[in-house]
Amino acid sequence: MADGAHAMLAGRRRAPATGAGRRWYGRVEAPLAAVAAVFTLAQLLLVGPALGLGWDETVYVSQVTTHHPAAFFSAPRSRGVSLLVAPIASWSTSTVLLRVYLAVLSGLALYLALRTWRGLFPPRVRATAAAFFATLWVTLFYGPQAMPNYWVAIGALITTGCFTRLHLRRDAGRACVRGVVAGAALMAWMRPTDAVWVSVPLLVLALVRRRGPLLLALAGGLVAGAAEWVVEAYVWYGGLAERLAEASRVQGGLGRHLAVADQLRSLGGRALCRPCTGPMPHPVITLWWYLLPLVAALGLVLAVRARRTARTLIPLACAVTAAVPYLFLIGYAAPRFLQPAYALLALPVADALWYLARSPRGRWRPVGAPLVALALTGHLAVQFAVLAHTVGNTTESRRAWARTAGELHGIGVRPPCLLTGYESIPIGYYTGCSSGATSGNNENTTPEEITGTARERPVAVLLGPGEAAPGYARDWTPYRVGELTARVAPPPTGHGRATAP
Repeated sequence: MADGAHAMLAGRRRAPATGAGRRWYGRVEAPLAAVAAVFTLAQLLLVGPALGLGWDETVYVSQVTTHHPAAFFSAPRSRGVSLLVAPIASWSTSTVLLRVYLAVLSGLALYLALRTWRGLFPPRVRATAAAFFATLWVTLFYGPQAMPNYWVAIGALITTGCFTRLHLRRDAGRACVRGVVAGAALMAWMRPTDAVWVSVPLLVLALVRRRGPLLLALAGGLVAGAAEWVVEAYVWYGGLAERLAEASRVQGGLGRHLAVADQLRSLGGRALCRPCTGPMPHPVITLWWYLLPLVAALGLVLAVRARRTARTLIPLACAVTAAVPYLFLIGYAAPRFLQPAYALLALPVADALWYLARSPRGRWRPVGAPLVALALTGHLAVQFAVLAHTVGNTTESRRAWARTAGELHGIGVRPPCLLTGYESIPIGYYTGCSSGATSGNNENTTPEEITGTARERPVAVLLGPGEAAPGYARDWTPYRVGELTARVAPPPTGHGRATAP
C-alpha cells in the first residue's frame, strides 16, 4: 500500500515536468522554427548578401544613411522600410551587413507571423504554409531586400491570425489584441493603401458582428501605422486627397486595368513589368499560379465540411482584396505586389495539401501522397530555377551601376555632386551624388537649378542609348561611361577633371 501510494505521488511529481516540457515545445514550435531558419539560410545562400542595392532600395536606404544624399521620395512611398533598415543603414555602408540583418529579421518575422495562427490550424499545416510561402522565388528574392511588400505580407498574417482567434473567441487575451494592432500598424507603416485593402474584410466583419473592441484595435493599428504618411500628405502635398491623386498619377493612373496577364509575364523573373510587353513565360513556370486559387478553394471546401469555415474564409477574403488593386486597378505589374495575397493563401493551400496526401485517420493516401510529393518537387524546381535566373540578371545590372559610378569618379564627378537623367537615382546612390529630375515621376528640380548647382559642384547628365542631351547640357563635355553617355558641366572653381577621351 505504501509502495502504491509512493508510486502515485512520484507519478504526480513527474507529470508537471512532462507537461512543462510539452508546453515549452509548443512555445518554441520546432517545425515552424526549422522552416524559418532554413528560409533565412536559403536567402543568404541562394540570393547572397553581396547583391547590390536595387533602384527602390537606394531610395529607401538613402533616407536614413548619413553617407549618401537622400533621393527623391515620391508620393506612393512610405517611410516604413527606411525605418526598418535604420538600425544598420544609419551607421554602416555595408550592403552585406544589411542583407544579413534583413534575412535574419525576415526569418524571425515568418516564424512569429505563422505562430499567431496556433489553435486555428495544426502545427504541421502552419509549418507547411510557411514552407510554401518561403520557397516562392519572389519571397526568397525579396526577403533580404529593403522593400515593403514582404513586410506587408507579414503584417497581414499577424493581423488576420490574431483577428480570427479573437473573432472565434479562441483567445481573449490582451496579447492577441496587441497582435491585431501591431500587425495592422506594420502593414500601414510599410504601405498604407495595401493595409486598407487587406483589412477590408476584417473591418466589414467587425462592423457586421458589432465587435467594437476588435474594430477599434484594427482601426487603431491602421491609423497608428499610417499617421506619418498622412501628416506628410498635408505638409508636402496639401492634403490626403492630393497625395492619393499624386500617387495615382505616379503609378500610371489607378482605374480599370486588367493586369492579370501582366502579372503572369512577371512570373518569369521580371522585377518590374512596366510596360509589360513580350511573350509569356513557359507554361511550366506559370502553372503554380493557376493551381494556387484552386487548391485554396479546396481548402475552403474542406473547412466548410468540417464546420471550421471562418478560420479559412477570413484569410481567403483578405487575400482576394489584397490582390484586387494589382490585378484590376493598375496598369503594370511586379511579382512582389502579390506577396500579401500569397502569404494569406498559404494556410488554406497547406491545409488542402495535407488532406490530399493524408486521410483523416492519419494514413498516407496511396495515390494522393505521391502526387502531392511530385507536384511539390516540380514546384520547388521551377521556383529555384526562376530565382537563379533572376539573381543572375539582377546582380549584373547592379554591378553595372557600380562600374558606372567608378567611371564617373574617374572623370571628376565625385561627392558632393549631382546626377540627372537616365537611371540617375540608383547611379547617384552608387556614386554618392544627389539625383534630380526635371520631368517624370521623380521630378524635383528645374534646368535653372541644375545649371546653378553646376557653378558650385560637379554635375552630370546621364543619357541612355540614342537619347539626346537636354538643351542646358548640349555644350557640356561628353564622356562614355559604361553603356551610357555622361555630359558633364564645366568644372566649378577648385574641381579638377580627367581629360575627355
